Amino acid sequence: MDKEFTLEEHLTELRKRLIIVVVSFLVSLGIGFSVASKLLNFIKSQPAAVNIDWNVFGFTDGILIYFKCAIIISILITLPIALHQVWLFVKPGMTDKESKGTFFYIPVSFFLFVAGACFSYFILFPLMMEFMSTINQTIGATETYGMNQYFTFMFNLIIPVAIVFEMPVVVLFLTKLGIITPNYLRKMRKLAYFVLVIVGVFISPPDLISDFLIIIPLLVLFEISILVSSWSFKRK
Repeated sequence: MDKEFTLEEHLTELRKRLIIVVVSFLVSLGIGFSVASKLLNFIKSQPAAVNIDWNVFGFTDGILIYFKCAIIISILITLPIALHQVWLFVKPGMTDKESKGTFFYIPVSFFLFVAGACFSYFILFPLMMEFMSTINQTIGATETYGMNQYFTFMFNLIIPVAIVFEMPVVVLFLTKLGIITPNYLRKMRKLAYFVLVIVGVFISPPDLISDFLIIIPLLVLFEISILVSSWSFKRK
């Protein structure tokens, strides 16, 4: 463990870390603007969008979507940098063993976030769009989608699923802090399953196949969380 810092030194260090994160976000935002058009073309070529006309119902719809894509790219680039800065900020209060043990949270957290985003976009989102389109055709509705509504619908699905995929890392962290134990997670399994099923049904389309496609990975993530919690508890 490094030497103790005064409150002023802590605040100075915190400001330094925040400045690095903000600068990284602004720089990556510029990168996001430069590649946003390529990302939009890629999204347009995917099965969930290839047969859909992106209509704009306002003068600002196009630039807002362009800006949202740039922000998403910026967040993906900045996320590992921000996690690293958090680790550097708390590192002086940890032993060498603790600092080495927590460093791997950075790549694992980033990987799980990206995995959740990819799962929701490439698997869950096309199924949801297909289901909604089928319902619209069944009632004889004319499908005219607004570009802004399309992307809002997509982001509202991808971001929550990506966050939920962080469950194993959060559980591992709480286990290291001594807040939860593997036995506690096992005792809470039925309640956790019930909550995860509700979450899965809430964020997935209202059809059985889509429900299973999101609920099963959530349950698997919970079981993985128990395993990593047991591993951490035994090492501790």
